[in-house]
Amino acid sequence: MELEGKCALITGGSRGIGAALVEKFVAAGCDVGFTYRSSQEQAEALAKSLSASGRKVKAYASDASDYNEAEALVQEFLTDFGKLDTLINNAGITKDTLMLRMSEAQWDDVIHVNLKSVFNLTKHAIKPMIRAQNGVILNMSSVVGVFGNAGQANYAASKAGIIGFTKSIAKELGSRNVRCNAIAPGFIETDMTHQLDEKTKEGFLANIPLKRLAKADEVADLCIFLSSDRASYITGQTISICGGLNM
Repeated sequence: MELEGKCALITGGSRGIGAALVEKFVAAGCDVGFTYRSSQEQAEALAKSLSASGRKVKAYASDASDYNEAEALVQEFLTDFGKLDTLINNAGITKDTLMLRMSEAQWDDVIHVNLKSVFNLTKHAIKPMIRAQNGVILNMSSVVGVFGNAGQANYAASKAGIIGFTKSIAKELGSRNVRCNAIAPGFIETDMTHQLDEKTKEGFLANIPLKRLAKADEVADLCIFLSSDRASYITGQTISICGGLNM
C-alpha cells in the first residue's frame, strides 16, 4: 500500500471530494482523521465503515476557520495518531453572486472559510512536520482561482490566495523537507451537477477538451500520488485536474 504507516488530517471530509479523499487514503494504507461541521451523522457513519478495514479513522467536529479550534484540532489529532504526515486543506464554501449584488458578509464568509482556514491549519500543522523533518501539505484551490469567473469574485479571490500561499510555504519549508502543493480542480461530478439540466451541462462541457466532468476519486488519486514518496521532488506547484479546461 502506497501510504502504509502514514497519518493524514483532511478538512471537510464528510462528503464530496473530501469523502473521496478519506476513502482513498484509507484504501492506500493511511490512518486518517477528518473534520466536519454540520454533517455529524454522515461523518460518523463514514468513519465507522472505514474503520472496519483495520485502519484508524476518526471524525472531528471542528471549524477550521477558527484559529483556536484549528490549534486544538491539530493537538487532538497528534494525541490520537501520534504524528502528522499529510495535511489536506479541503474545506470550502461558495456564496456566488455578481459583484454589484455581493454583500460584505458574502465576501468575508468565503474568504474566512476558504483562505483563513488554510492559514490556521497550516500554521499549527507545520510545527510537528518541521520537528520530524518530513511532511506534505496539499491545499485545495480551483481553476477559478487561476482564470476567474463572473459571479465568483469572492471564491476566485480565496482560491487564488491559496495558490500564492502554497508557493510561499513551499519556499519557506523546502529546506525542512516539508512539501506544499495546490490542487486546482475543474468541474467535478457531484450530487449538485447530477441535478443540472442537459442544456447547462452541454454549456460547460463544450469548454472541456475531454468532454466530461472529473470524478472525485480522480482528485483523490492525485492527492495520494502527491503525498507519496514518488512525488518527493514536487513542491510549490499548482496542479490542475480539469480535463484540459485550463490551458
